[in-house]
Amino acid sequence: MDRVTVSEAAHILGIKEESVRKRVSRGKLSADKDEDGRLLVYVDSTGTVRDEYADQSVTDRNELLASKDRIIAILEKQLSEEREARRRADTIIAQLTQANAALAARVPKLEAAQASEDHAEDVAEAAARAKPTPTDTGEHSGTSQQRPWWRRVFGGG
Repeated sequence: MDRVTVSEAAHILGIKEESVRKRVSRGKLSADKDEDGRLLVYVDSTGTVRDEYADQSVTDRNELLASKDRIIAILEKQLSEEREARRRADTIIAQLTQANAALAARVPKLEAAQASEDHAEDVAEAAARAKPTPTDTGEHSGTSQQRPWWRRVFGGG
C-alpha cells in the first residue's frame, strides 16, 4: 500500500483533487497527514485507492437499481391495468349514451300513445255513466238479488 499526494491520487483515480478531499472527509478513502501537514491518500500497488466502502457501494447500487426496476415494472403493470379499465368504462359510457338516445326518441311516441289511451278511457267512462240502468228504466229482473260484481264487470249470466 503506497501513500500518495492528493494530486497523484486524483490523477490515478481520474477525478478532481476536490473529489479526493471530499471522499477523505467522508471517510470513503483512507488517508493521513505527513510531517509537513500534507494529506496523503493510501493507494495499493495496482493503482487502486484503498476504499473500505467500494464493495459495499457497488452492492448498494446494484440493489438500488434492482429495486428501481421492480418498482418500474409494478407501475407499468398498474398503468396498463388502469388504461384497460378506462377503456372499458369509455365503452360502457358510449353504449349507455346510445341506449339513452334511442329511449329519448321513443318518449314522444309513448306520450302520444298514453294521451290517446287516457282519452279513450275518458270516453268509455262517460259512455258507461250515460248508459241507463234497469232501475232507471223501470225494468226488474224478477229477483231481489243483484248480480255479483265480477259478472257485472266481466259479463256473463
